[in-house]
Amino acid sequence: MHTATPYRRAPAGFTAAQWAAFDRDGFLLVEDAFSEAEITGWTDAVLRLRQGRARAEGFFTLQNFVEQDASFAALIDHPAYVGMAYDLFGEMLKLQLSELFVRAPGGADRPERWHIDGPRTTPYAAFSGDAPMQVKFGVWLTDVPEPGMGNLAFVRGSHRQAWFDAYDTDESPPDEEVLRVRRGSLTLMNTALWHRTTPNQSERTRLNLYLGYSPSWLPTSDRATSDPAWLATLNREQRIIMRSYAAPFAHAKPPAEDYPLFLERETGADREPGRYRDHIRLFHRKRTTAAERWRAG
Repeated sequence: MHTATPYRRAPAGFTAAQWAAFDRDGFLLVEDAFSEAEITGWTDAVLRLRQGRARAEGFFTLQNFVEQDASFAALIDHPAYVGMAYDLFGEMLKLQLSELFVRAPGGADRPERWHIDGPRTTPYAAFSGDAPMQVKFGVWLTDVPEPGMGNLAFVRGSHRQAWFDAYDTDESPPDEEVLRVRRGSLTLMNTALWHRTTPNQSERTRLNLYLGYSPSWLPTSDRATSDPAWLATLNREQRIIMRSYAAPFAHAKPPAEDYPLFLERETGADREPGRYRDHIRLFHRKRTTAAERWRAG
């Protein structure tokens, strides 16, 4: 250990079984990931934000929601999943997008068609090989136990397909899976996975939150910078993960004070031993991600 600064160790990340499933399928479901108090608080916040911004019934979405209500700050570095994101993106971890959805019965503005998230003509996967360049965690605030409730539909393993026959349609291919999920569950999706949202033909309004993470140098989808007064209310790790840098190149080379984001999970060290001579500063040192170690065998 080379520092006495009270940095936090990285929270728990993927188990071996979770990593194998996510790497294979491009999708992961973790049930009962959040407490009842958390789900109730976030649900109340969604409804507060919806009030006055949307008609009483129908479809409502809001990006960069983490800045819109104090209860959402905990989602930036929530221990249920931020360790998984750190396993993938390491010291360059960034919250690339936060987006909430309210899908009332019959409230979709238009049928959602099969797509991937991010650029379409030259997708992220063209540059990143086996490693996802962006992932999305879903926080499910309502039970979605049956089809026809605004379910997420996807095809397992399709994150490895550059072309998809049902693209830009709302057809149901034979290998489609319609997600049935309990309130309080967490989902993780490689954004290269082909997916769509089905219409809500039930009598229940579906609420959920999505948080997308990426390397810090990927452009954000929902903001340029964050409100400094709001940033001042966050803890150190939350502030760093928001990556509110005025200098554009700081996204590729974050400032020295933003290293380390987390200490090593098992050892509490701020660097990998034996990699560099002592004079190399922390923000110049490559740190191996957990995903790199798994792929190396």
